[in-house]
Amino acid sequence: MRIYTRTGDQGKTSIIGGRVDKDDTRVEAYGTVDEVNCFVGQAITELDPVLFKDVLEDLEKIQHELFDCGGDLANVSKKREVKLQIESIQYLEQKIDEYMKEAPELERFILPGGTKPSASIHIARTITRRAERLVVKLLKADPTIPEMTLKFLNRLSDYFFALARVINYRLNVKDVEYVRSAKVFREGSRKDEK
Repeated sequence: MRIYTRTGDQGKTSIIGGRVDKDDTRVEAYGTVDEVNCFVGQAITELDPVLFKDVLEDLEKIQHELFDCGGDLANVSKKREVKLQIESIQYLEQKIDEYMKEAPELERFILPGGTKPSASIHIARTITRRAERLVVKLLKADPTIPEMTLKFLNRLSDYFFALARVINYRLNVKDVEYVRSAKVFREGSRKDEK
């Protein structure tokens, strides 16, 4: 199978239902989602398969959902079927709650890093935020973009934040607090959740 087509040599690319310039916001958005997926893949290779069995299962599921998200963004056909569903968002919220309870309580902002897989997840988090901003921009030009896409990316970046902290915690590496930060998280916030 030949993977090059030469059809993009003039700065255009095919999407589902049409062709657009390669610097189109839509292409930027789904390309950024693909970038997130790559850093998730990198984190997967860095995680111990025994200690992080649950996380690895989640991350593979998320990789498939990122492909769905990219497909939803790349689809301009009239017969568009949205692949991402509310269940994906609900699952992320459930996992965020679990991870926030597992890791130590926060008082201040933290610096990204600690361990290699945590750093990879923090990179995925920040790229997810960029993808989210691009989808907001795209929605202004095309309000038919599925709103599930924006919600998914918003929750996913929160999920990555919580996961990065859990990775460090399970590896017995403390998060590094941003020293110039005031206390920004409420004490006893977990008690308030009940």
